[in-house]
Amino acid sequence: MAKLTRREFLKYSAALAYAGTTLMSPGQAWTVETTQIYAKGFFTIGRRNGRCRFITPEGEPFFSIGLNHIDSVTLRYAENIHIWRRKYDNSMERWLKESVRKDLLAWGFNTIGWVQEVVTRGVTNHRHSRNFTYEEYQWLNMPYCHMLPFADFHQWEVETRNPDLYSKDFENWCDYVARSHCARFADDPKFIGYFYIDCPTWVHARKGNEWKGPLFDPEKLKTEEGKKELFELASRYYKAAYEAIRRYDKHHLILGDRYEARAPLPEQVLLAAKPYVDVFSFQHFGKPEDVQSDLEHFARLTGKPVLLADHARSIKEEDGTLRNDPKAYQEMMRRLRRIPACVGFHLCGAYLRNRVRRRGLRDEQEWLDVELIKVITETNLQTKQWIKQITKE
Repeated sequence: MAKLTRREFLKYSAALAYAGTTLMSPGQAWTVETTQIYAKGFFTIGRRNGRCRFITPEGEPFFSIGLNHIDSVTLRYAENIHIWRRKYDNSMERWLKESVRKDLLAWGFNTIGWVQEVVTRGVTNHRHSRNFTYEEYQWLNMPYCHMLPFADFHQWEVETRNPDLYSKDFENWCDYVARSHCARFADDPKFIGYFYIDCPTWVHARKGNEWKGPLFDPEKLKTEEGKKELFELASRYYKAAYEAIRRYDKHHLILGDRYEARAPLPEQVLLAAKPYVDVFSFQHFGKPEDVQSDLEHFARLTGKPVLLADHARSIKEEDGTLRNDPKAYQEMMRRLRRIPACVGFHLCGAYLRNRVRRRGLRDEQEWLDVELIKVITETNLQTKQWIKQITKE
């Protein structure tokens, strides 16, 4: 298997510019080692006594408890648009400040995860809502993560052909994305870090995108030459993305791709990403015990922090709608607290239940799932108390 030489690592990983630094948190030292060039005053990653944590700009350990999929368009069906008009006066700012922020804080969430929501799910058209703007995150006034559209080989993507990662076009696109997004986020202390692709299809395909196939032929992995080729291809991708970000933002963490943990995922991809990301992020909709086992495996393989960036277990109702399983949420959080390398859990919400995902904490009339929210709130508050307790250890 191809590996980075020390010279390559020193050249391309700005983590070493900050390695070995310590942050103090109520008398406790956290060792910091990230790709950030200047991390003071921003979210970073700390390690102490074998545990990894996000560290806030104020130097406090932080376990990210996030909600994904926050889309106001769910309030603009013909049957409920009166809520949007009368209650929020057609204002995104009012909705985010008066509804979303208020609810998330009351429910014990401390992070805005990936905001885009699935809005169509057809065999020729499977799309998500738009990303949030810089201003919308400011209205929420909470720690947040943001996805960068460097490429579109998501496992659910059925319309766009695979990119040529070695082309100058790809480099130019990465630079444009970074100018468009990172240049605006660069100085925001509330911002945690950047995601890339949602479940990249490095060596697998899904129904609907078999026509383009995976980015890399999995048959080649039967040879050492093929493994080396995949490592080099993935290195090219992660290096180009990293360098584009760092041209415009030297402060924030890189959370990288949100890998599908239950799809084929060659270690060459993860090892290629290792010098260029701070956290390895995963989507995993398995049973809590399986999620725990897989995250522990990835943490051992990479030696880096891991984030459960998208997870939910559903209960199907008689009318065909879905509910997040409150017992599964509680059990998943309990198991994540056992993983020293785990830095957070982002729930595959959504905030509002639309007619495509069919799962949410409020329905399209804004009625609350009271039983679920009670368990989520209790579990989130328990997790925050746990963080305070282990900080004293």
